[in-house]
Amino acid sequence: SILNSSNIMECFTSIFDISIKVPTAITIGKFDGIHKGHHLLTSEILSKKASGLSSCLITFKNSPRIVLSKDITPSLFTNKEKEYILEQKGIQYLITCPFDKKFMEIDAVKFVEILCNNLNMKYLVVGEDFSFGYKRSGNINLLRKLSKNYGFELKVIEKIKKDNQYISSTLIREELIKGEIENVNDMLGYEYFILCEVFHYTKNKMGIPTLYIIPPKNKLIPKFGIYITTVHDNGKKYKGITKIGKNILDIEDCKLTEDDIGIETYMLDCVNVGDHLFGKVVKLSFVQLLDDKMKFCSYIES
Repeated sequence: SILNSSNIMECFTSIFDISIKVPTAITIGKFDGIHKGHHLLTSEILSKKASGLSSCLITFKNSPRIVLSKDITPSLFTNKEKEYILEQKGIQYLITCPFDKKFMEIDAVKFVEILCNNLNMKYLVVGEDFSFGYKRSGNINLLRKLSKNYGFELKVIEKIKKDNQYISSTLIREELIKGEIENVNDMLGYEYFILCEVFHYTKNKMGIPTLYIIPPKNKLIPKFGIYITTVHDNGKKYKGITKIGKNILDIEDCKLTEDDIGIETYMLDCVNVGDHLFGKVVKLSFVQLLDDKMKFCSYIES
């Protein structure tokens, strides 16, 4: 599986009913798109391993953006994809909390008490705009006071900019919808990708292996068009040309409707590798948008 990793990450679904005995370095956030700003946070907690602290990241199962703002734009990464990214980084503990009434109504001071008592927090790193607790009553100033009372070190990271704009998941979503995949990749610090199951495999008339993929429903898909892509399978990489669109999968017994999004990928630098990918989860990463109008076959035949 693409999710296989040499790192072992323990996963939890609540901060209330767990007990981590080892001292931890913690960061907290929505982590919708794990971008360069988030890399600064994760690098900080990972760097504390040398001081004997285990890295712990707290995020959410469901996006606060959807709950609070009724913004139904799909997320950049599914929970499974976020888990994959963080495990590759070497995070030791991942806590994915439901963003529900119980979580939203935690008193700010009580929240910090839980982190110290349940998670053995000795170090906390957050972004400069971090807020927490009931009605966002907690802020950086409160954290500075509580760090002295509860005996943990606090570090605040400044937000970073690209072209005079703060890098954010919102900005990345906007760029992805426009097809600006190279800008997206620059802000992420890696290529935007989809973890997806290959539900059909064939070869086209020229004998080029072709993968057919249905993306997850809750995943933000790049602008419809034709992309240079890479197919990753257990450490191996294959160059691809990928088409994203509606009603493009002309496959017998395919249950897609005309409104469903389909993904078709031609694997250009291999002959027989595709057949063993049928039914497997692969990582499809996006390198560059070639065209949002030109016919797919013109790229394959040229």
